[in-house]
Amino acid sequence: MKLIGREEEIKTLTHCYESEQSEFVAIYGRRRVGKTFLVKELLKDKFTFYATGILNGSMKEQLKMWNREILRFGGRSLKQANNWIDAFENLNALVEQQRKSGEGKKKVIFLDEVPWMATRNSDFLTGLDYFWNRWASSSKDVLLIICGSAASWIINKVVNNRGGLHNRLTRQLLIAPFTLKECQLFYESRNIPMTRFQMTEAYMIFGGIPYYMSLMEPHLSLYQNVDKIYFAQGAALENEFSNLYQSLYENADNYIRVIETLAKKGMGLSRNEISDSSQISNGGALTKILEDLSISGFIRRYTFYGQKKRDSLYQLIDPFSLFDVRFRDRQIEFGSDYWLRFSATSAYSVWSGFSFEKVVLLHLEQIRKKLGISGVLTSSSSWRGSHEDKGAQVDLVIERNDNLINLCEIKFASGPYAIDKKQYQDLQNKKSAFIYSTKTRKAVQITMITTFGLRQNSYSAEFVSQVLLDDLFE
Repeated sequence: MKLIGREEEIKTLTHCYESEQSEFVAIYGRRRVGKTFLVKELLKDKFTFYATGILNGSMKEQLKMWNREILRFGGRSLKQANNWIDAFENLNALVEQQRKSGEGKKKVIFLDEVPWMATRNSDFLTGLDYFWNRWASSSKDVLLIICGSAASWIINKVVNNRGGLHNRLTRQLLIAPFTLKECQLFYESRNIPMTRFQMTEAYMIFGGIPYYMSLMEPHLSLYQNVDKIYFAQGAALENEFSNLYQSLYENADNYIRVIETLAKKGMGLSRNEISDSSQISNGGALTKILEDLSISGFIRRYTFYGQKKRDSLYQLIDPFSLFDVRFRDRQIEFGSDYWLRFSATSAYSVWSGFSFEKVVLLHLEQIRKKLGISGVLTSSSSWRGSHEDKGAQVDLVIERNDNLINLCEIKFASGPYAIDKKQYQDLQNKKSAFIYSTKTRKAVQITMITTFGLRQNSYSAEFVSQVLLDDLFE
């Protein structure tokens, strides 16, 4: 399978491999996003050493795995290590051994899932610190790559390290889920026939996670694939939600409670509301959970337009988590053909409208490009208020430094979206309520974000600012 997307990451890793100094790179991103695949596809024939952590493995088990890999890569004369200091001593000896053999190329060392290696009370970080500072950093021919799905661990323990690893990284890479465009390239590379509309439907379920997408079979329709992958008995993703969080976090049950709490409120909740609903004390533990989930991209922190940072809300934006919380009970209740039947109901229209909003929030750069403001300073938020006893809510407000505000109305439909008189009046009410409540001095414009544009009628001509589904694939 060839690499899809990741152009900037490939450039960075290639530069690090070709540089004339040693490089220390930290790669992080959520589970299943393709971190290991990227490194192995790009550099696998150049590895001097490669080892990966064992989920829930003891220190003894982690070291046993390490010792086996030392042997596999040629360190047969080295004594097996019983602690991490000795393990990294052996790694240095392996590198020196390759230098003496006359190999002049970069020595690529890939340590995958290091948060799993660094078991509680182990001296893994001490060994890593000693290896880099004592040997590798001054040798000029080492490319050390550490990787982990527990992004918060990488950030807190390495990127923001206050000990010997402080400011030692030469590069750090966040591997994000695919965009819609990258999903299209992925599906095309695997000969999976789907329209962009269907790819967006898939994104509303699986997000841009390559592993989930790789489970689709070309001879099945999208709905059949969803049933097979998620709803059928023994489906590949049947227990993925629990496994995902259990593999990333200690005390994962508390993280899951926060995710399930946020899934019930589309626009998000305040910190106090999360604490009350999840019954997790509003203290340091909740702070860590919210920070960890934000770093990994499962949730986002934002404020309503015009409000202060202390009034922040937390919103669940991970498509698969939203999908699982909403539909996991249907796995048992309906079985292998649930999604095929559900897609024909009015409830599907409600769900898809809600889920499409999250897809839009994950493609703000594409929206900015369509609006011609890629080079303009902007901020994004949501807003709710009232005017003349009528409530109003805007899911996406883009405030621009060129004195214009886009109030984005997001609609998901299988064809051109028709605005009738009532909807037209509702949109004008939103605009009036926003101007009245915020007392903004900027120009305000309604922007329609739809799948296939607006159906032409007496109201559609009023909306000159539009973003279509195709624009999100740019």
